[in-house]
Amino acid sequence: MKVVMTQAVCPEGFQMLEGRADIYVADNGDPNNYLEEMKDADAIIVRIASCNGNVIENSPNLKVIGRTGVGYDSVDVKTATEHGIPVVITPGANNRSVAEHAVAMMFALSKNLIEAQQEMCAGNWKIRDAKKAFELEGKKVGILGLGAIGRETAKICRGCGMEIAAFDPFMTKEQIEGHDAEYYEDYEELLKECDIVTIHVPLTDGTRNMISKRQLQMMKKTALLINCSRGGIINEADLTEALREGMIAGAGTDVY
Repeated sequence: MKVVMTQAVCPEGFQMLEGRADIYVADNGDPNNYLEEMKDADAIIVRIASCNGNVIENSPNLKVIGRTGVGYDSVDVKTATEHGIPVVITPGANNRSVAEHAVAMMFALSKNLIEAQQEMCAGNWKIRDAKKAFELEGKKVGILGLGAIGRETAKICRGCGMEIAAFDPFMTKEQIEGHDAEYYEDYEELLKECDIVTIHVPLTDGTRNMISKRQLQMMKKTALLINCSRGGIINEADLTEALREGMIAGAGTDVY
């Protein structure tokens, strides 16, 4: 069996494949650049990469596509299905990591860490008088998507003394309140009332540009926006404009 990896997985993953498969690590996010290796591949493990229809159609031996994480928008599922190739994900594998990353961004923004560090290194000791830092305790955090990662994020935020609000179209009011979160039927109402909004929804036709100029204008001028989900959920040009014009106080994102 031959396994192609767009990027290397963790050592534990290699141990599971040891002696069972020949492994090719591409260190390249586009398998179209190594189709020769895909010709006899039984499996491909996609990390920070894509797997489009051309790759699938030019991989005659391919039996499974694995995607690390829970999002699979980078894989052409339709073409894979047409060829009888299952697409598998790793639910739960990175829930805590993503949740901690989201909360780390909340702390970095609320304490103005980036600007303070840069200005101090530039000799501007007066940055300590900027009065931009604030405490998270008592602030209301709105979670868009109360799935496994959203719930883990809520747990950490609750431990910091924050109020939890949530919107999730796939959950009932009773289910959301069962997780000790305030229920919002309309996510735009959540945007208006929360001090911090953190996004934990998949990228779909329904969530693409879910946060654009109109929604950003609804938010508090003191609000923070966090995106550790998918870049396409926020209209990046509109977010840039919102930050420059002071529509919101700050944004933290590790997806583009």
